[in-house]
Amino acid sequence: MRRKRAGSTQAGSSAQVQSAGTLETAKQDTAGTVAPRRSAQPIPSIPAASDAAGSLLRPGPTASLSPSATKALEIYEKAVAHEQRSELDEALRLYRQAFRIHEDVARLYERSEYHSLHMKASVDMVRLTYDMDKLHVSADSSGGIAVTLPAHHGVVTGTLAGIMAPWGLLDIKFEPEDEKEPVYLQTLPDELLVHILEFLNTTSLERFALVNRKARVLTLDSSLWRRFVLSIYQSPQIGEKEDITELVEKYMGDFRRVYIEHPRVRLDGVYIAVCHYIRDGLSENAWVNVSHLITYHRYLRFYPNGEVLSLLTNEEVSPQQAIPLLKPTLRMKGFFIGNWRLEGTTVYITDLMNPSGDSMRYSFQMILELRSRPLGRWNRLDFRAYDSVSLASGEATPLALKNDRPFWFSKVRSYAV
Repeated sequence: MRRKRAGSTQAGSSAQVQSAGTLETAKQDTAGTVAPRRSAQPIPSIPAASDAAGSLLRPGPTASLSPSATKALEIYEKAVAHEQRSELDEALRLYRQAFRIHEDVARLYERSEYHSLHMKASVDMVRLTYDMDKLHVSADSSGGIAVTLPAHHGVVTGTLAGIMAPWGLLDIKFEPEDEKEPVYLQTLPDELLVHILEFLNTTSLERFALVNRKARVLTLDSSLWRRFVLSIYQSPQIGEKEDITELVEKYMGDFRRVYIEHPRVRLDGVYIAVCHYIRDGLSENAWVNVSHLITYHRYLRFYPNGEVLSLLTNEEVSPQQAIPLLKPTLRMKGFFIGNWRLEGTTVYITDLMNPSGDSMRYSFQMILELRSRPLGRWNRLDFRAYDSVSLASGEATPLALKNDRPFWFSKVRSYAV
């Protein structure tokens, strides 16, 4: 069976950090290596449907740019594309040209990327808002249990719907431990409470839901979970031709179930595999056998634009040292950059290559199985295949997986998206 070209990392006897340039270095030293700029801005909160529709009529961030700034931005975008293809010489030339035309072009590029993500999310929000009536009909007419929240704020399905069915959602409220004490939350309308909850992440939402039944109902509002679904389930998390509305329909319009149950690669941390093997040593005493326990680590960091970083280190570099370094600007033995996509629960990592620009005869590929322990975490990656690929012929050669172990996810606060 013919395999697609793809990549994996190779281990070295030691991990030595090499110098890597940044865009700031390029502005000061034209002989330096320029590293790609990537927007560190998080995906913005999704506005309400009416705001999203209005935002489609607003001009983009480049509408008021001067001709020189527009030209600099176009050259910068070409430079990014060349660097992603490992064409570093051409990328460096274009970066320098862009900065000569407009010294703040990097910030213009970040704004442009931010606006593109925001506009895509807005379009998806409008389409999903138009389809909500159909989604509720599907939930009500299906064989499973579905509970519609008060004021049509969403629908709950699955196991949680079975638990909530006998609650009597119109009668629940916040109640104090001491009946003599007032409950100030009870004086706020539900709409205001839901607006406050929009500032929380999923972990904080679920913690607040443990307070009582009223809190649980508020955290199930579809507007809260819809923004998480829209920000995450885009290519490469789902296929480019896959319709997000159809994905939500599979879960009867329950956005929370989509977020928990539908496979997704975690982007807010790093997947780490801790591997061991035994190596025989030499002994001057014939009656004594010496064995060495060798430990090495594999790291995978995924980006929403389809880029993946792979790093292999020995025991001289601990995870505490490696994780802060795991960025596209890293230049280190055992470091590779490639592409990834998710199909079902299978993660395909392709075209893993050394970004230093050294001549290579091989790239690498991994095929991994995404698992969740427990439900909703999506915190484990199991090896299914691991190959080297000849750049000349495209022939894939399987590599041994004898000592490799599964990747387990570790959340990194500075990686938050």
